[in-house]
Amino acid sequence: MLLSIVWDVDPTMMTILGRDIRWYGLCWAVGLMLAVWMVQKMYQREGLPEKWFDSLFVYMMVGIIVGARLGHCLMYTPEYYLANPIEILKIWEGGLASHGGVAGIILAVYLYSRKVTHRSMLWTFDRVVVPAGLTAAFIRIGNLMNSEIYGAATNLPWGFRFVRDGGIDAPFSHPTQIYEAIAYLLVFAVCCYLYYRTSVKDTKQGMIIGVAMIGIFVSRFLIEYLKQPQVSFEVEMRATYGIDMGQLLSIPFILWGVWCVWNAGRSKGELATSKQKK
Repeated sequence: MLLSIVWDVDPTMMTILGRDIRWYGLCWAVGLMLAVWMVQKMYQREGLPEKWFDSLFVYMMVGIIVGARLGHCLMYTPEYYLANPIEILKIWEGGLASHGGVAGIILAVYLYSRKVTHRSMLWTFDRVVVPAGLTAAFIRIGNLMNSEIYGAATNLPWGFRFVRDGGIDAPFSHPTQIYEAIAYLLVFAVCCYLYYRTSVKDTKQGMIIGVAMIGIFVSRFLIEYLKQPQVSFEVEMRATYGIDMGQLLSIPFILWGVWCVWNAGRSKGELATSKQKK
């Protein structure tokens, strides 16, 4: 266990006017800001109307935050939040679910495509998904700073002892936050290659979003086997069905990704229209 790490990082970065500013929130903010900056540069690179990006920013921010928060509250601990609905608004206390965030993005892109660009949802997805892996990696680093969502005990030399959650005698555990962050960064690299170095965004709509969904959620599905259950009902769920809630919620996104890749592969490769509707 020579390389094993005793992890005892304070999740609070600083306190301002009595309010804790946590590393987790900073990671979310940095990840989202980088994604916004990247997509803005992509729109500029393609010569798209500035108002398209301005509208996209609003739709996406609302979709991500509302979706991620409702996803956590209603998919993992619905009995508590339905009994105390005002608690749903307390985002600063933590509790954001990636599956809910993706669902919020899908709804936001649907509305954005119908009301703003009048282009297909796949056209929009192939652009907004490019930085998604980078943002997801930052979020998992935030989980690491919170000493949460880590794995089962391990004897591997890079195990982490999460003192703040399990105490000084806690076993060394898989740092699954880091595993996922690495997987998501690889997805980010692949998406950047597809967008910047190939023509698939114009000739095979849906290919980039499909690859991203498969990469992100297959990684999530597999790494979930190394994690400890996040909520109590997942113990019985794993014993009965062999998967937990995170894996169950990943399956629709994996299937959607497979369909997107298959559908894009059927394309004959004609250059998709890029002219703005009059």
